[in-house]
Amino acid sequence: MNDSMRARLERLEPRLAEVNARLSGPDAARDLNEFRRLTREHAELVQLLERFGAFCQAESDLDTAQQMREDPDLREFADQEAQDARVRMQAEQDQLQRLLLPRDPNDERDVLLEIRAGTGGDESALFAGDLLRMYLRFAERERWQTEVLSANPSELGGYKEVIVRIAGEAVYSRLKFESGGHRVQRVPETEAQGRIHTSACTVAVMAEADELGDVQIDPQDLRIDVFRASGAGGQHVNKTESAVRITHLPTGLVAECQDDRSQHRNREKAMKVLAARLKDRQLREAQAREAAHRKSLVGSGDRSERIRTYNFPQGRITDHRINLTLYKLQQVLDGDLTELLAALMAAHQAELLQALAEAA
Repeated sequence: MNDSMRARLERLEPRLAEVNARLSGPDAARDLNEFRRLTREHAELVQLLERFGAFCQAESDLDTAQQMREDPDLREFADQEAQDARVRMQAEQDQLQRLLLPRDPNDERDVLLEIRAGTGGDESALFAGDLLRMYLRFAERERWQTEVLSANPSELGGYKEVIVRIAGEAVYSRLKFESGGHRVQRVPETEAQGRIHTSACTVAVMAEADELGDVQIDPQDLRIDVFRASGAGGQHVNKTESAVRITHLPTGLVAECQDDRSQHRNREKAMKVLAARLKDRQLREAQAREAAHRKSLVGSGDRSERIRTYNFPQGRITDHRINLTLYKLQQVLDGDLTELLAALMAAHQAELLQALAEAA
């Protein structure tokens, strides 16, 4: 372990004492956002200090084993103890390096998940429905909360476009690598000749903007249109202009919602979607400015980038960014995304570690 890493870890104990003092103070729960931030920091500090303590113990064990080697009768035993201590030290150091990697400031945020049908017509819309079900099943496994903010169903089933809010612990950190092009290869139900068709959908995972102005939106930059909701809904839909479309004039971004009978609630949902899209746009522009080589091992998140293929005839799913193929397509579509997401996160961490090593 180098000196800078050790010095950084040694500064954590005073910081933990400071965080403990603030959490136990009489005003701790007055600001709930600050309280949640301190609680997360406390958990992170405890984890780091536990790992650092284990490293220091292994380091002490190594020193003891080396001293034992001076006794010829204990030399063989000491050598084994020293080897075990070195293995533990390396394992703890590797874990500490990962824990100390720069954190994405959006990792703890809730997300707006947007799925759009692409090439493939009705089959693409059906695939969009499959993807929505996959993410909803995964969210259910993780005990996250979900809410459909906007949906544009297709005539044969599935969706031309659907936007879902997913709330829970560290949702963005788990789902952020899902942005991009998802391709499906299968025989559509409407295909009489049994030929395999290729269709595609795009997925956008956008960190939800804070309600207190995380994204500054000038009301004068907005054009708000109201209209009658389309689709089934009876006389209410025909008589009431409850649907809302909001256009952000400087960027041309549009958010629309017509799922609720209340124009006020539709406007609120549309503003939430618009704020998330603006935040996502700002984030991607900042990443492009900061590093031209931002397109990493796990991809840039470009909506047009093909990131994954779902091949039904072979029962396989392939993530092209990390060259990972799993022959468990149905399990993944049923919401078992854990292995896939863990592999993407591991690849991302490995790239960050390599970048830190090259910069050192």
